[in-house]
Amino acid sequence: MFNSSQVILDNVSQGIAVLDADLRLTLFNDRLKELLRPPEGVIYTGVSAKTIAALIPVHAHSSQSSSGESENWLTKLHTCLTPFHQEVVVDGRVVLMTSIPTSDGGWLITFDDISALSGMKKELADQNSRFDAALSNMPHGLCMFDADKNLLLCNIAYARLYDLPELLTLRGTSLTQILDYRQITGNAPARRDTYFDVVIEAALKGSTASQNISLADGRVIKISHQPMVNGGYVATHEDVTEAVRAEEQIKHMAGHDPLTGLPNRTLLREKLDRELARGGDGNAIALLCLDLDHFKDVNDTLGHAVGDLLLKEVTERLKSCLREGDNIARLGGDEFVVFQRCVQTRRQASSLAQRLVDAIGETFKIDGHTIHIGVSIGIATAPDDGDAADVLLRHADTALYRAKSSGRSTYCFFEPAMDANIQVRRKLEVDLRHALVARQFEIYYQPQVDTATEQIIGFEALLRWNHPERGLVSPDEFIPLAEETGLIVPIGEWVLRQACKDAAHWPAPISIAVNLSPLQFRSQTLAHTVVSALTESGLSASRLELEITESVLLTNSEAALATLHHIRSLGVRIAMDDFGTGYSSLSYLRLFPFDKIKIDQSFIRELGHSRDCAAIVKAVVDLGTSLGITTTAEGVETTEQLRRVREQGCSEIQGYLFGKPLPLSSVNEVLRRLSASAA
Repeated sequence: MFNSSQVILDNVSQGIAVLDADLRLTLFNDRLKELLRPPEGVIYTGVSAKTIAALIPVHAHSSQSSSGESENWLTKLHTCLTPFHQEVVVDGRVVLMTSIPTSDGGWLITFDDISALSGMKKELADQNSRFDAALSNMPHGLCMFDADKNLLLCNIAYARLYDLPELLTLRGTSLTQILDYRQITGNAPARRDTYFDVVIEAALKGSTASQNISLADGRVIKISHQPMVNGGYVATHEDVTEAVRAEEQIKHMAGHDPLTGLPNRTLLREKLDRELARGGDGNAIALLCLDLDHFKDVNDTLGHAVGDLLLKEVTERLKSCLREGDNIARLGGDEFVVFQRCVQTRRQASSLAQRLVDAIGETFKIDGHTIHIGVSIGIATAPDDGDAADVLLRHADTALYRAKSSGRSTYCFFEPAMDANIQVRRKLEVDLRHALVARQFEIYYQPQVDTATEQIIGFEALLRWNHPERGLVSPDEFIPLAEETGLIVPIGEWVLRQACKDAAHWPAPISIAVNLSPLQFRSQTLAHTVVSALTESGLSASRLELEITESVLLTNSEAALATLHHIRSLGVRIAMDDFGTGYSSLSYLRLFPFDKIKIDQSFIRELGHSRDCAAIVKAVVDLGTSLGITTTAEGVETTEQLRRVREQGCSEIQGYLFGKPLPLSSVNEVLRRLSASAA
């Protein structure tokens, strides 16, 4: 006989069992058997709930024992008056049993296969557990606020960073409450209004950015915020106090002389350029170039340690002679520069010069030694003697030469008649223009060595001028002239092409480094020249390294960066030369992915004498390591310097200890010997 109720039950996705008041089975469907998989003949109308319960522990896996699972279900059937649920595992499937009391004292039992849902719940729970673990173990603080500036979540590091009590880390806590508490404990933003304007409001308006926020307790926190799609923002908080202080120290040391603490040439130039741009407030500026008399004798007879102590004492005496607003710098060695603002008459400059001469002329007592030195001073004034820093420095230096020629321990103002050397300069310029055509230039190559193996890995190309009358002219004399006249562009192109041709004949691993001038970037043909030089020589781009100083990026930096990126895309390596001599060097590392940093030799020379220099070198090497940048120590001349640069972790070395600049023939001979010994 057709039973429509049974047909309906058998087509239900759930397993169904109906028990009467005596807990005997009165109705069930096929799905029940599919889920419980009882032996044949066990499930039938009239069977007791106890028999059904016996089927559950056979396949169930729970924290309870098998008998306990059955007894628990049966007990609830006898005692409960409300629905209840149990999860059992049958042949690997998770089944949800829902027991619902009926009005006649019986029970309706449903069985649902929830394996898929249970798996999703487990996966979600595992994912949440992993998320919680990651959040708890993040080294940086993380917080999430909604659009109303109420806390959604934060991690332990965030609470620890600001010493927040647990109550203030709960969901729903307002940002104002957190900042009020931090205000009381002394670690709120130093400028709370700015913090809201710059960080919070910007984040809520959809801005993505990072800022360093100074706290009232002196710490610096880097806050990076990311807006969320539905409003609010998520932010990370990182304590960068030490990193900021280290960067500030590097900036300071890069702009100051490590021995005396005075501004160095770079910082002097910046201050002087600023003052000249202001026009001296309508008054003249006096620039005084100072050179100590007989200082070399002190170094030669008493040693450099006494010489350094003397320079420190000289610095203090010079500073004591200055007015407020006057500036002093050490150019290096025994050279100093003072520039005077608001000079109305030459007498003011001469009065200062005389005070300086008198102060240095007094006896020094250094380390048990009585020392007598003097100072010679050359003076140039702006605007009378020039309105550019280079011109003033040159004219003051010319006047200094006259002062030294006049018997020393005196001062001398610049006069146009002193500029007879201009004629010499003009002659040199004419000769320089002819030198390229007459093939008077020659490239010398200085070895670059791997620190670990002490094997030659490359050479730096260094230009030499064989003048027919003067012999070898110092690069310090003709390179600045070539820069001033623009001749550096064709000369630099010749050096690049010739160096590539020479290096193409060397063994494949050996690289060649070529210096570039800022003027070569302005020519707008540099990238084409590089491609042409590589093509003509057959040199692999990976073996060419181009060295620049930060002066390349000082003007028209966008165009220079575009050119650098173009050249680097060819496979050519780019190095930052003389790193540390300009206090902007760090900022340029953010602008361009340099392959190498060359630490200036002035820092290497002082490694054994100056903790500050050692700290700077170590900081630069660590910075290079973190950025994946090779570091080269320039000017290594002694085994002691070698030991120290190794301690600091420099990757490569260059200096007289491993070889002076050599002509091409000598380089080829060195490489032949190395190849023979390797074979």
